[in-house]
Amino acid sequence: MRFVIIGGDAAGMSAASRAKRNSPELTVTVLEQTEDVSYSACGMPYNIAEAGRAMDDLVVRQAHVFREKQGIDLRTGHFVEEIDRNSNRVRGMNSAGEHFEIPYDRLLIATGASPLKPDLPGFETPGVMALKNLEDGRRIKDFMEMESVRKVVIIGMGYIALEMCEAMVARGIHVEMVKPSPPLLPWMNSNLAGVIREEIESHGVIIHPGQEIQSITREQESLKVICKDMILEGQMVLVAVGVKPNSEMADRAGLELGPGGSIAVGKDLRTSDEEIFAAGDCADAFHVVTGQKTWIPLALRANRAGWGVADNVTGKRVELEGIAGTAVFKVFDLQVARSGLSLAEAEKYGFDPVENTIKSRSRAHAHPGSSTLHIQMVGDRKSGRLLGAQMVGREGAAHRIDAIAVALHQKMTVEAFSQCDLAYAPPFGPVWDPMLTAANQLLKKM
Repeated sequence: MRFVIIGGDAAGMSAASRAKRNSPELTVTVLEQTEDVSYSACGMPYNIAEAGRAMDDLVVRQAHVFREKQGIDLRTGHFVEEIDRNSNRVRGMNSAGEHFEIPYDRLLIATGASPLKPDLPGFETPGVMALKNLEDGRRIKDFMEMESVRKVVIIGMGYIALEMCEAMVARGIHVEMVKPSPPLLPWMNSNLAGVIREEIESHGVIIHPGQEIQSITREQESLKVICKDMILEGQMVLVAVGVKPNSEMADRAGLELGPGGSIAVGKDLRTSDEEIFAAGDCADAFHVVTGQKTWIPLALRANRAGWGVADNVTGKRVELEGIAGTAVFKVFDLQVARSGLSLAEAEKYGFDPVENTIKSRSRAHAHPGSSTLHIQMVGDRKSGRLLGAQMVGREGAAHRIDAIAVALHQKMTVEAFSQCDLAYAPPFGPVWDPMLTAANQLLKKM
């Protein structure tokens, strides 16, 4: 059987490696349009923060290892342009300008996602950058060195924008951030978002939310971001306003699309064509809280879905339950974490949500090093179910959120979660863990 994979990062290479482990006789061909495979994309902002560190440090496994040790036919520099479902073939062009055509018995689309760029004048100007893949990271680092960048304007205030903000400040670069909509993080409880804003501003970063962006212009050595009410200036502009699934090829092939234009897949990762799978940032998933389709591109899902596809291709029937949207990121000295639904999301999906926010301590009272931990928790008044939580603190948020994720996967009620036997020792938390305090107080409100 011929198993062809389009895309050679998390989902694609996870699927290729597992498929060869499951069935060594299987012919596995991976077509990757760049020269990079199997790297830690999430580590790129932290790499950029270190001037002397090579971007290739983020490569987990070199291409030749897949070829020589695992027998995977990995072809870099191969861009797939078309999926022909009638003849079970993919067609495209390689970096040498040569056309290729490859037959498949089973196909995996693992094309990932691409950065969004506003359709406005000047966003293609040299020095206007976006970060999604390793080559983007190289370009950003090279530009910073060649232009001796000392001031950057970041358009956007999401995960990547905030991580890149920290990276720039770590390199002594002045940062101003701007976005059209008013909230810093629209999905986050306003009290918790306020804590994050204070942390960012305490490091000298200037924030301009609610500014309509009109264009970008270059004047001599400077880029100017023209807004309706102001002009921001820098030597580099980083665009980080979100990503979109790379689903255009699937759409042209007539495959069904899901939320956000992602490729629709079942729990077995099959698309609307039984012989074609999709996984990673280009594909949708079921949400374990709502039971409905969603598109939340995150690394663990990509790797797990790659494994699931490989198992199904090699004869083991596998279904993935879904995701809770669990995420964590760092903003200077803060840990920011979430899992499940926000209050607004819970209302959108028809729950009768109740929200409660608490301030607790990361360690036991009077234990040295304790700091404030902010927790927001959402429950459903009708069913009693726990629907989601968000946390912000200098310590203790990043790993506590995993308990919330487990509870959401098990569809626990707030009351059941409040009775969980969580670990206690003074260096790690109060005897009543902050999550239990949050659950108990939310229960009263409900």
